[in-house]
Amino acid sequence: MKNTGQGVSVLFLCENGCMVAVEVQHFLGRARDFLKGMDLLQNDLTGYGFSSALLGIHGAISYSDALRIGLGSERVSSDDHRSAVGDLKSLLASRRFEKLQGADRLGKLLSKKSRIAYAAEATREDEINDIVVQAERFAVWAEATGKSLKIEGW
Repeated sequence: MKNTGQGVSVLFLCENGCMVAVEVQHFLGRARDFLKGMDLLQNDLTGYGFSSALLGIHGAISYSDALRIGLGSERVSSDDHRSAVGDLKSLLASRRFEKLQGADRLGKLLSKKSRIAYAAEATREDEINDIVVQAERFAVWAEATGKSLKIEGW
């Protein structure tokens, strides 16, 4: 049989597909781990409110990274998480996926990240509780979206 080079292409595609699944699983593992930590700490928001809120936000970021990689994004960057919202919406639109409320929720969570992490003023317990609830809702949406779109590695 003559080698036309097609075998290499097939192998290359399989290798890329397998790598995407591994990356998706990597980010999913982080997301789920962050959310477990958030759940453990949310029972004591007075003592661990900032930690719980930040774990929820970082969990949402990791879910977003898993979705974006699984939908074909070339790379994810820790430099500018806000661009993740537009990228996620664009990737979902390319699949004709219409349930974008999760991407909007991600944007709201990301808008609070720097203030929760770095601001000197105290954050109200009700705001921290809201972040936790929004992070949980985003996780439910992301899990359903990954499964619905049959993302490799989900």
